[in-house]
Amino acid sequence: MKKFVNEIENVLQESLQGFCNAHSELLEYQNDPCFVFRKGGGLQGKVALISGGGSGHEPLHAGLVGQGMLHAACPGEIFTSPTPDQMEAAALKVDGGEGVLFIVKNYSGDVMNFEMASEMINCPNKTIITNDDVAVEDSSFTTGRRGVAGTLIVEKIVGAASEEGSNLESCYKLGVEVNSRTRSMGVALTSCTVPAVGKPTFDIGNTEMEMGVGIHGEPGRKRVSIESANSIAEEMTNTVMEDLNSDPKDPVLLFINGFGATPIMELYLMYNCVHKLLTQKGYRVLRSLVGNYVTSLDMNGCSITVSSLNTEMIRLWDAPVNTAALRWKC
Repeated sequence: MKKFVNEIENVLQESLQGFCNAHSELLEYQNDPCFVFRKGGGLQGKVALISGGGSGHEPLHAGLVGQGMLHAACPGEIFTSPTPDQMEAAALKVDGGEGVLFIVKNYSGDVMNFEMASEMINCPNKTIITNDDVAVEDSSFTTGRRGVAGTLIVEKIVGAASEEGSNLESCYKLGVEVNSRTRSMGVALTSCTVPAVGKPTFDIGNTEMEMGVGIHGEPGRKRVSIESANSIAEEMTNTVMEDLNSDPKDPVLLFINGFGATPIMELYLMYNCVHKLLTQKGYRVLRSLVGNYVTSLDMNGCSITVSSLNTEMIRLWDAPVNTAALRWKC
C-alpha cells in the first residue's frame, strides 16, 4: 500500500484540518465531536441542512458545505457512520431557528445514528433518506437501495431552497421529490484500499469489472469481463432509465461521477457515450455535471446518475452555490 499517511489513526483528523485550512474563507472545523460547518455558524431564518456519513467519499459531504448547499457535515471514520453526538453538536451550531433537515444516505448505520440524533436535538427536524442506486435492492450495508451520487443532487436543490428561505416542510417535500426522480448505477474497474486495512477491499482481475458496485466497494450485480465504454454505458443507462421510467418530455440532468482514480478524460468520454444514448431515446439533457464528487477513496470506476427535472428543480439547480466542490453564479 502506498499512501500519503503519517499515523493511520490520524488520517481523518489531519485531512479535515487541511481541508478547512485550505477553504478557511468558507468553512470552520470543530474537532470534538468533529464536524465541518459554514464559517460563522447558523443563519437566522434559514432551515439548516446537515448531512454526513463515512469518510472516503470526498468531496462529499464536507466539500458541499457553503452558500446554497449544506450548513454542516458530520464525517465518520473511513466507511464508518458518524455518531449521534456529532450530529447533535452540528445541529446546535448551525440551527437558525427554522429547524434542521438531515440528508442521509440509505446505509444502516447512517440511518440509525441520524435517527438517534433527531431524537436528541431540541428543535423541529426532519430526515430525507436518499436511495438512488438501482443496482441492488439490499446489501450488507443497507436495507433497501443504497444512497449514492444522487445525494449530491438532493443537497444542491434543497440547499438552494433553504437559501431562499423555504420552510422545513417545503424543503423536506422537495428533497423527497428530487430523490424520487433520481437514479444511479456504478461500475468499478479496480478496488479501493482502506488505509487501516492496507490491502484492496476486493480482488478483481485485470480484465474484469464489477457492474453495479457500491461506493464502499460492496459487490454489485455481477462480475464480468471489461467491455467497450459504449457497451458499459449502454447497460448502465438502460438499467437507470428503465427504473426511472420518466416522461421523455421532461428534461434531465446527467451526472457522470468518478470514484476517485478515474481520469477526467475518461469521465467525459463516458459522458459522451451516455449523452448519445439518452438523445437517441428522445431525452433532452438540459443540465450536466462531470467529475469526482462522490468517491470511493482510490477506486477506478464511475457512476451514472440521471434526474428527471421539472421547472422548479431547474431553477434551484441553477441558483448560486459557493462551496469547496461546487461553485457557480446565476
